Amino acid sequence: MSRYLVTAFRTPQFDPLVIDEHRAFLDNLREQGKLELAGPFTDQSGGAYLIKAENLEEAEALAFSDPVHTSKSSIVSVYEWNAK
Repeated sequence: MSRYLVTAFRTPQFDPLVIDEHRAFLDNLREQGKLELAGPFTDQSGGAYLIKAENLEEAEALAFSDPVHTSKSSIVSVYEWNAK
């Protein structure tokens, strides 16, 4: 398993109502053992989370199913990360 950093930056269409769905999404990843860390940026521009996946395709599939992405509330990007 590799680690992937997911960033989510808010768009002008950001809908605060999506936050509860986003948190439930992260809780589900945590229950599956795929989420290591998550949190918002202090400047309120978005947030990031660290997931474990077999490959980039799996990581992107997970991240792009995040409600903040599917609702177009945030721009989500995924990076393989060799954190130590």
